[in-house]
Amino acid sequence: MKKILINKDSWQTRVAVLNNDKLQDIYFDTHNKEDLDRCFFKGRISKLLPGIQTAFVDINQQKAGFLHITEVDRALATERITDFLQTDDGREEFTHREIKGSLDIGKIFTEGEEVLVQVIKEPISEKGAKLSTCFTLPGKFIVLMPNIPHLGVSKKIEGKEERTRLREVLQQNLPPGMGAIIRTTAEGRSAKDLQKDLAFLISTWSSVVKKFKKAKAGDLIHEDLSLPLRVMRDHLDEDVQLVVSDDQEELQSLHKFVKHFTPEDVAKLRFYSGPPSLFERFGIDEQIEKALQKKVFLKCGGSLVIETAEAMTVIDVNTGKFTGSTTSLEDTILKTNLEAADEIVTQLRLRNIGGLIVIDFIDMNNLSNRTKLSRFLEKMLKEKDKYQSVTLKVSEFGLIQMTRKRSGKTLLQQLTNVCSACTGCGFVKSIQSLSFQILREFKEEVKRKSLTSSVTLSVSNRVFEYLIHNEYQAILQLEKQLNCKAVLECNEQYEDMQFTIQQM
Repeated sequence: MKKILINKDSWQTRVAVLNNDKLQDIYFDTHNKEDLDRCFFKGRISKLLPGIQTAFVDINQQKAGFLHITEVDRALATERITDFLQTDDGREEFTHREIKGSLDIGKIFTEGEEVLVQVIKEPISEKGAKLSTCFTLPGKFIVLMPNIPHLGVSKKIEGKEERTRLREVLQQNLPPGMGAIIRTTAEGRSAKDLQKDLAFLISTWSSVVKKFKKAKAGDLIHEDLSLPLRVMRDHLDEDVQLVVSDDQEELQSLHKFVKHFTPEDVAKLRFYSGPPSLFERFGIDEQIEKALQKKVFLKCGGSLVIETAEAMTVIDVNTGKFTGSTTSLEDTILKTNLEAADEIVTQLRLRNIGGLIVIDFIDMNNLSNRTKLSRFLEKMLKEKDKYQSVTLKVSEFGLIQMTRKRSGKTLLQQLTNVCSACTGCGFVKSIQSLSFQILREFKEEVKRKSLTSSVTLSVSNRVFEYLIHNEYQAILQLEKQLNCKAVLECNEQYEDMQFTIQQM
């Protein structure tokens, strides 16, 4: 059974999804950082590069976003093939014209033109946000495509009659010119539930269109739900046993959301007050630490070594201490490889690894065993991973090449910086992550020992500078929560991980 755990502090929100108490997904939201994913902007075309079929769009961020020709919907590309026309009674109608020939971005846009764009990939390193005009608005049961008249159904809904029923419900209620993707969570839901979700998304789109007309270039027009609500939207289903939050205000927000979309799930909501902290109670921090390590140990005694290079991620499978219970070496190797394949899918999802992936399984001489391994990996990816992937058969060298859709930063990129001491050969936690960890431990220590009056937190110089300049308000809120005065002290002799807590 699955659980969703929501830990909220004044400096960060963390959401963990557990499957049989094993960490499956982990999400972070830093309160002083803007989350751009799925946001709509009124952008201005700042530069056109027809040679690479790309437009750079100013969305009032540090780096201009980039819009490639493949992310321009064909209706917009042919002088708004889907035109919005106001009728006498105020309703919007659509007209369609035939699309012929290849597209040229230089003929679609002009520099200085204002255009509605949506962020589909956040800025990474030196790259700006990836933008699209193929808009999507995700709901609980439906993903609305307001300018793409296509209707799709999740492949995980296998029943032919159910697929037909869901299609018919959407076809009867979708406005002309709009499309939708029916999500897996829609399976078995009533037409009323789907209509309610669809009405909400259409209303949201209407709001986006109205705001675009009034906004200035570079303005943020619409942003997605908060992190906890996004996780509820994407993960809450019949397999989820409990949703636990350690913040009363957040719990009220969750209650309102669940009551609107899936009222039968309200009973799953719980408040946790501790001690210990929510994540400590379920061992989440320990599992996060393990997910940052290169080596992953298997139950059979074998292990995985996961290393990410510039162009790909390489995973090496080792037998380790596993010798098997049979006399057949081939059976021992197959058992290790099958367990490794299952764990690899778990790690790819948890670590959010995408792009090209090469897996070096232990060599097997038997062709049928290699085929069995390849099919098992495909099966695990289909059952346990929501992102699209493509795998090739096991090569004669025992390698499987695969690709997995990229989605934002990896767990390693979110929580670590490249180590300045080893010039990129290893990793250390970022000052932000270290500071948050120290604040959490300070909070737990004060609660555990029931410390009152003034409590001194001595930290390294770099942590001190970060907390003073970035989390001063969070510390003030922490004082109110703990009913004590927190005195921050800089110790020049401390390393970044060192700190002490002392009551005055």
